[in-house]
Amino acid sequence: MQNNELQNSQKAKVKNRPKNLNLFTIRLPINALVSILHRATGCALFLVLPIILLLLQLSLSTSEHFETVVSILHSPLIKLFMLGLAWAFFHHFFAGVRHLAMDVHWMTSLMKARCTSKIVMVLGVLATLVLAVKLW
Repeated sequence: MQNNELQNSQKAKVKNRPKNLNLFTIRLPINALVSILHRATGCALFLVLPIILLLLQLSLSTSEHFETVVSILHSPLIKLFMLGLAWAFFHHFFAGVRHLAMDVHWMTSLMKARCTSKIVMVLGVLATLVLAVKLW
């Protein structure tokens, strides 16, 4: 008898749990956002690396190819793409430094982790803006 009641109460608990299947309504903490962006920027930089190396090889082969690469890189759309890559690099770099600091047990409390996450986001954007101002 008690076993049936226990199973019924467990079923009732399972049925009463809220279900949120819309992933766009879930608000991630900033720590999770920085960590996910760190992984995503690392993947993006890794995937773009062959194209960058191909452009480098092309630019070093002949002077005509160098001029072709320069004209490609002066396109506004390519400049915007490169600026996005710059942000990815800066974010990945600063988040990596943050993760290394956490690996040696610096800034491991929740409050300090949130603060350093905000600092990583701000530094990534600031470094990208400084680069954009210098290059344009």
